[in-house]
Amino acid sequence: MALLDARQRVAVLVALDYLFLELLGRALVRQHPRHALPEVPTIADTVAGYEASAVTGIGVPKGTPADIVEILNKAVQAAFADAGMKARLADTGGDPLPGTSAEFARLMAAETEKWGKVVKAAGIKAE
Repeated sequence: MALLDARQRVAVLVALDYLFLELLGRALVRQHPRHALPEVPTIADTVAGYEASAVTGIGVPKGTPADIVEILNKAVQAAFADAGMKARLADTGGDPLPGTSAEFARLMAAETEKWGKVVKAAGIKAE
């Protein structure tokens, strides 16, 4: 069971962005500047390697046939290429992260490992 669902994780990261923007010296928690706020520095500009960002993606059950995964990935990539989708993402401060399903799996594995260490080090327990 996840400690936070996807919407809650996004809310936490948006809150962190707000906290650093408004209260702690005006910096973003993401490693790379948002296109909507190019003049705002990131914390990584000061603290090397620091990053906290929200990722939204589409997952399928383990064992889903590769051809089905590829069809879904092509549909997602087509959506990222759509002018309307690009505009909507820009309006909400989102940055598309197109790529292969294998790249997304590696990203999710790395994020799980990174935040798992944080949860363990902080002694966070599911309630």
